[in-house]
Amino acid sequence: MPASLSICVYCGSQPGNRPIFVEAARSLGTAMAKSGIRLVYGGGAKGIMGAVADAVLAGGGEVTGIIPQFLIEKESSGDSLTRLSETIITADMHERKHAMFERADAFVALPGGIGTLEEIVEVMTWAQLGRHTKPICLANVEGFWNPFLELLGEMSSNGFIHTAANVKPLVLSHPEDIVPAISAAWDHKGTSAGEPTTISKL
Repeated sequence: MPASLSICVYCGSQPGNRPIFVEAARSLGTAMAKSGIRLVYGGGAKGIMGAVADAVLAGGGEVTGIIPQFLIEKESSGDSLTRLSETIITADMHERKHAMFERADAFVALPGGIGTLEEIVEVMTWAQLGRHTKPICLANVEGFWNPFLELLGEMSSNGFIHTAANVKPLVLSHPEDIVPAISAAWDHKGTSAGEPTTISKL
């Protein structure tokens, strides 16, 4: 696996109502730190966002938080931003998503809400359009993403997903399997941190 790579993790700014969701975030964060993989995420200190960032930092890993100015007061607290390895404050959500994409070599969606869904669908759309080949993973904790996967199946079977081979995310039920699976995908594609895929216009 190439060195100095990053995974962008999309996830809820709330913890959800099942402890296993936060546990999954901690497990993923710990594994990323152990493997020397930087976390790129939305900069929040609460919910699943906070859990994955805390775990990476606790393991000695590096974290880049990217947050719009208007969300700082709502999703961060105290010194939550200054403790990160890198903090990027953007003007709006559009700029945030572009910055997250540019700094990531892969994408993982943990359980979350509408924002999480919108973010992972967007990078899947870009993959379908041939704008990148970065690995995409759904952390299907307790079957959380099953309804979404069913919808994708319906879209495909009804002829609405073209170049379907580009829209096949890794679907993993156990968070401890995510880093090895993405690492294998990186090795297979020969991804290099020095060769980023860039989308100049979103």
